[in-house]
Amino acid sequence: MKFILFFIICNLSFATRVILLDPGHGGEELGAMSHVWIKKKGSSKTKNIYEKDLALKLAKKVKSLVSKKYTTYLTRSFDRTVTLDQRAHMADTVKADIFVSIHFNSSTNKKYRGFETYYLDNHKNKAIKKVEKIENKSLSGSDKVVNQILIDLVIQKTVPSSKKLAKNIHKQLAKNIGKKFKFKDRGIKPGLFYVLALSKRPGVLIEAGFMSNPSELKIVQKEAYLNAYAKSIARGIESYLASLPPKDVPLF
Repeated sequence: MKFILFFIICNLSFATRVILLDPGHGGEELGAMSHVWIKKKGSSKTKNIYEKDLALKLAKKVKSLVSKKYTTYLTRSFDRTVTLDQRAHMADTVKADIFVSIHFNSSTNKKYRGFETYYLDNHKNKAIKKVEKIENKSLSGSDKVVNQILIDLVIQKTVPSSKKLAKNIHKQLAKNIGKKFKFKDRGIKPGLFYVLALSKRPGVLIEAGFMSNPSELKIVQKEAYLNAYAKSIARGIESYLASLPPKDVPLF
């Protein structure tokens, strides 16, 4: 009897939903970069702020929340270079149910502001293509040709689920970030991101504010903002996963 109970408990553990959180960039890939002036003892100097650091900090906060209920992994837990292929391979290795890539936005126009959530799909929007160009820049040449074929196949399979995940997360962001911090809600958008396509599972790409906007840069670094954003992502993930049918439990 004890053996049977042990067998059931062990197998139930495999039925837990698996989340893979992907802090954008890392190591040699800095992502967006900006700087702030720091005044100290009558003098001032600039301090560089990197997207890779903010993304990791936010991802860790999300992990601490969702790991209470779900099995959760990070594609990187410290500052190191991770290729798009390596991120995708990790999704396969841990058998992730969903993939959430976390980024911060940037633009040559310093007036651009707000938060947005992307899911994998085709489109013809020129403004979105600019974001794609930034996030896909580490993949080029023949890899792009091969992976374009993969994208078409993955899109057919994952669009409905990815869009639903995006809606669940963005609903929470609109309620908390949009209202509390007066951030512009830039909405849910389709995008051809290789990191989402290569993961081959429902996924979204988060853009948690513009580092190129001086006023927004000050806010996105604050613990209160990062905590609120993490809670919103976590609640969105939980509501999405709760809407799914129970995960099959392996018999052996």
